[in-house]
Amino acid sequence: MNHDPLAHVRALFDLDDSVVYLDGNSLGAPPKNVAARVQDVIANQWGRRLIRSWSEGWWTAPERIGDRIGKLVGAAPGQVVVADSTSVNLFKALMAAVRGTDRSEIVVDAGTFPTDGYIARSVADLTGLALRPVDPDHLAVHDRTAVVLLNHVDYRTGRLLDMAELTARAHAAGAKVVWDLCHSAGVLPIELDRLNVDLAVGCTYKFLNGGPGSPAFLYVPTAAQPGFHQPLTGWTGHRAPFAMTPDYTPDGGVSRARAGTPDIVSMLTLDAALDVWDQVDLRDVRAKGLALTAHFRGLVEDLPGIEVITPADEWRGHQVSLRHRDAESLMRRLIERDVIGDHRPPDVLRFGFAPLYNSFEDAERAAAVLKELL
Repeated sequence: MNHDPLAHVRALFDLDDSVVYLDGNSLGAPPKNVAARVQDVIANQWGRRLIRSWSEGWWTAPERIGDRIGKLVGAAPGQVVVADSTSVNLFKALMAAVRGTDRSEIVVDAGTFPTDGYIARSVADLTGLALRPVDPDHLAVHDRTAVVLLNHVDYRTGRLLDMAELTARAHAAGAKVVWDLCHSAGVLPIELDRLNVDLAVGCTYKFLNGGPGSPAFLYVPTAAQPGFHQPLTGWTGHRAPFAMTPDYTPDGGVSRARAGTPDIVSMLTLDAALDVWDQVDLRDVRAKGLALTAHFRGLVEDLPGIEVITPADEWRGHQVSLRHRDAESLMRRLIERDVIGDHRPPDVLRFGFAPLYNSFEDAERAAAVLKELL
């Protein structure tokens, strides 16, 4: 029997025990405390305090909640801000990274999540730089490369890239690197400061359980903040936003990465969801995630018609991806049996394991139903 030091944390989540939920890598489950907190935001902070709430914590929420996420990604206070979506933050980061460059190309992971590729293409088109897709296994960075955009965990296969090695390789060629942490934040200890990462972005509705459409985050290290000139110079990134001056002067710190007025209800929903992380150690989360995915893999890898495409070693996130020629219909039938994963065209079944609430029993139930269907 697998030892589970996080078994007690499942009770903090609002989950139906009849359902095996293995799609936390797309949308995390809601912690139980969130509903009451959101009700307070609506009924009291908005309903009673009205506009006074902006000066009672709302205005500084992007930085305060950013610092909470910073603890999970290895960033000291004052370097992470919660704002906008992942796509918008990617645009900010890439445009800032190539501003004023005399280099001629942007390098992007060839297997990147689609929005990363779309945004990189947009930045390339706007700046006149070339866009070069590469296989991270053969990352070639040279004196023409301005910035490299990489996904820490491959959304399709679950493969984990070596952040230390690839960041060092980019820096050795004088290039900057932007990391997308959407599938790794809340999965394993990340060390952005220690590895001298230039910029990073990530979403909060997957393993951080912030809720559908919860705002994303952007990491800008302290040393890089004076030179971080983002293209979306909205009023909340101004040094003195309420001065209402006609000229734009960016904030001196990470707040310069803000653009428009924050979505307070979603922001404070995320803040409530992050409370569960105050009670766990990311090292325990990582250990359990590797054990869960290994256990599930062992149960399904010999099933007929199944090919496991997630790495068997520790270089994986907390998902197991399987290839099957009838993946779409197979996932639909799994969901009908209350085993919820997802399908990625044309033939990939994804099962995401969130160690805060998934159990080894979940893995066994999911494998048993998959076996029956096959």
